[in-house]
Amino acid sequence: MLSLVTGFEELFDTIEDQWQERALCAQTDPEAFFPEKGGSTREAKRICLGCEVRDECLEYALANDERFGIWGGLSERERRRLKRGII
Repeated sequence: MLSLVTGFEELFDTIEDQWQERALCAQTDPEAFFPEKGGSTREAKRICLGCEVRDECLEYALANDERFGIWGGLSERERRRLKRGII
């Protein structure tokens, strides 16, 4: 029974991660999503606006406490504010 549960969890994790393959950022320059300090995030956020997996991306970033980059259209500072309920 344990192996069945483990197999199900592995399958669920695989399905859960498939959103990343459909992300628009996977087809663009990753540097746009991880700019140098003070660099522009405008292009990354524009790409996120049209992405079908934006919500999954943001949920992933929040759940995994991503500290760098644009995830789900939000910067790290914006994600912190979202977690605190300011946004």
